[in-house]
This record gives sequence, C-alpha cells and structure tokens, in this order.
Amino acid sequence: MRLENKVILITASTRGIGLACVKACVKEGAIVYMAARNLVAVEEIATELNKQGYQVKYVYNDATKPETFISMVDEVIQKEGHIDVLVNNFGTSNPKKDLDFANTNIDDYLDIVTINLRSVFLASQTAAKYMSINGGGSIINISSIGGLTPDISQVAYGTSKAAINYLTKLIAVHEASNNIRCNAVLPGMTATEAIENNLSEDFRALFLKHIPLKKIGLPEEIAAAVVYFASDESSYTTGQILAVSGGFGLATPIYGDLSNKSNRR
Repeated sequence: MRLENKVILITASTRGIGLACVKACVKEGAIVYMAARNLVAVEEIATELNKQGYQVKYVYNDATKPETFISMVDEVIQKEGHIDVLVNNFGTSNPKKDLDFANTNIDDYLDIVTINLRSVFLASQTAAKYMSINGGGSIINISSIGGLTPDISQVAYGTSKAAINYLTKLIAVHEASNNIRCNAVLPGMTATEAIENNLSEDFRALFLKHIPLKKIGLPEEIAAAVVYFASDESSYTTGQILAVSGGFGLATPIYGDLSNKSNRR
C-alpha cells in the first residue's frame, strides 16, 4: 500500500492514461478524486470502483472554464482538509488544425498552447498553496515525448508540452522550500482511444519501427511511473522529466531504417 491514505487529484481521468492512473493509485491505498467534465460518466466509474472496495470520489472540471481548475482543488480541500498529490493529466490537441509550422493558424496555435499550459499552471498553483500549509506534496505533470522530440505536425501540442517540461522544473525549484516536489512523465505512443481514433495503422507501424523496445506502451505502464512519483519512494526526486516511451528518440535518426536489417546475434 505505497499510497495509503494519500489524497490524490487526477484531471481528465475517465479514460486512457488518466483512468489507468486512478486505478493504479487506488490499488495502492490512495483516496482518489477524479476531476472530469462528464459527471455522469465519472460517477459511474467511481461507483464501480467503490464497489470493489476502493476510495474514489469526483469533482467537476472543465478545461474550457479556467476557474474550475481552482474550484476542483478547493473542493478537495473542503472535503479532505488537505491534498497530497496532484496529477495534471489533461492535455488536448486538434489534429485537423494543429498542423505543421507553415500551415497552422496563429489563433488555433495559441488556443491549444493556452489551454494546455493554463490547466497545469492554475491547478498546480492552487494545489501548491494548500500543500505548503500542510507540509508538502507531489505534483505530477503528464507531458509527452513530443515535448522533447519535434514532430512533423502538431506544432502547438509540441510547444505546449515542451513548455510544461520547463514549468515542471520551475515549480520544482520554486516550491522545494515548501517540501513540494514536481516531476513530469512523458508518454510515448500509448494504446489509448486517442491513438486508435486519430492515427492510421500504417502510421503506427512506421512509428513502431523507431521504438527500440518494439511495442506501443500501455496506459498502465505510464500509471506505474505516476505511482512512483506520488509515493514516498521518490521523496528525494524532483524536477525530473521521465520519458516512458520504449526508448523512442534515443537512437540515431536512421534507427528505424536499419534496425530490422541488423542481425547482431
């Protein structure tokens, strides 16, 4: 029970990586608050997990309404008296508008960058205020490998994730004196609905050629890193940018073209 009785708030938590984080944390004994816009869906999930003996609650959060990033934290404090861990999982893009540098409209670009950065900044700033009063805590930002390695499209998404990586380090430095740690988890290609719905089979196969571990990640593998940063096992770890991506981006750019032709054994 590595997270026993820790109060954890997770945004965008009704599916994909967010839901995997919820399940991983409650299995380790945490009291988890799911932040979501769809209260019907989140209530169903929370009810089912509670039937299994876990402690799951929910709060309202709509990324298009900045004030809800503040109110969701305030509500957790009102109900629990403290917050130990914040997982900033929310992030969005629009593949039809978030294109390459030459073809992305400035307004679309700024909309995506703003909503992604604002979500992390506001939630973290509010949570840190309470964490500092109660002896510290852990802030975990779900970024992306795209924040380290430029893609051929999604210029706004990549910019926002690179900025979140920097913001992670900044929070870690500024809040260290309050015993607040801040780290980022950077998923690579992960088997979520977003990947299934937005990327073709051909593109996924091409991408897979450049992953040394030769597999697409699972949401549970991302959640495992979140559990580590949420737990006291990482009490001396802050400001870290952890890629959970199967080694994507480590090798020479021609790795994908050569790896299948090389037989070293």
